[in-house]
Amino acid sequence: MLYGGVAWVFLAVSIVFALLVVNAYVPVKREPATVLSFAFGWITGELPLHVAAFEVVGTMAAFAAIPALRSWPGWVGLVFATLSWAGLIRLAIVAHRSGALVDEALAGATGGPIDVEGWEPSPAWNTWWRLVIAIPFRFRGIRRARNIDYWGDGNYRHKLDILSRRSVIPERAPVLVYIHGGAWMIGDKRQQGIPMMHELVQRGWVCVSINYRLSPRATWPAHIVDCKRAVAWVREHIAEYGGDPDFIAVSGGSAGGHLSALVALTPNEPEWQPGFEDLDTRVDACVPFYGVYDTTAAPDRSGAFGPGLTDLLERRVMKISMADDPGLFERASPDHRVTVDAPPMFVLHGVNDTLVPLPVARYFVEKLRQVSKAPVAYVELPCAQHAFDVLASIRCRHATMGVVRFLEATRIRAGTHPSPVGGPDRIEAN
Repeated sequence: MLYGGVAWVFLAVSIVFALLVVNAYVPVKREPATVLSFAFGWITGELPLHVAAFEVVGTMAAFAAIPALRSWPGWVGLVFATLSWAGLIRLAIVAHRSGALVDEALAGATGGPIDVEGWEPSPAWNTWWRLVIAIPFRFRGIRRARNIDYWGDGNYRHKLDILSRRSVIPERAPVLVYIHGGAWMIGDKRQQGIPMMHELVQRGWVCVSINYRLSPRATWPAHIVDCKRAVAWVREHIAEYGGDPDFIAVSGGSAGGHLSALVALTPNEPEWQPGFEDLDTRVDACVPFYGVYDTTAAPDRSGAFGPGLTDLLERRVMKISMADDPGLFERASPDHRVTVDAPPMFVLHGVNDTLVPLPVARYFVEKLRQVSKAPVAYVELPCAQHAFDVLASIRCRHATMGVVRFLEATRIRAGTHPSPVGGPDRIEAN
């Protein structure tokens, strides 16, 4: 009786793991299950070998304690477990192959191939323990100037952090401004974009991670106004921290991808620069990750969007219905703001993204390539969910190195000063 009960438990657990793997391959893209599908698919898709190791260890422990294979449910459970392991290993292979896709995207970018010779992953990426731990710990060799007030009002949402190398005092280093995501309502400058910013800092860049006002307390366009004010502050003051105000790139994920794209496409927009209309908010490159490039839910752009986005925007962010002010939603859509003067852009999106449907990115990139005269690179990453760049995963490694190459090539094309170091040094983690 005891063996039979354990066998049934083992079967149930094996089926649950199998369903997690299936969800990683074929997520649910219909509301209201999209958020739940993302929640269960993110870790499985980004850390498949970790999940496989956990399942293997658990299975071995179960069989060592009580032989579950003494009854047929145990054998069936072992079949499910074996299929799960095979699926997880294949997910890891797919993640590894994303490096080739990133290379193809950069080589086939409109405006010409994008590449920089000799820019291999830094020693930190090549240490096995970083991929095993997966959590992007801050490195001791990175200096972080915290909570600098870019508006001057003491509001924590108006503060930014500046990351630079400890071992080298930067001088006219290229700059990246990172805007966190979180559906315009949650998130913090300390939480996202860490692997990418750490990689750039090790290569001599100065990175700036910003906060901005959040809904529902804040109402649109407060979010984009804050982002532009932060960019204006960076252009005015980043030289004091070793940065080059003549080359500023911007990046972000999800809502941060939306805001970074808008910053890039609407330089010096008076409507969104109240009280600082004369300050310069231009940026020289943009790297949005899985961004919300359409806020109108137009059928020809994002038919895959369910009513959830519109409801969120109307109730929490814009606080007005789209029917009452359609122009407000159109002006907030990056795909409505594309111009011939758009800066170079590298757009990254996951094929399995359940929160921001893939057609949104495809339409945005198509519009960019039709209109913009600057290089546009675009990659769709198979089996990648939303937030694939948050953990130090295999896929994140390849995406990060692609972004490094894109930004370095864009900086060189722009003719700005070289990075203060010729390559990355080894920087140990805390």
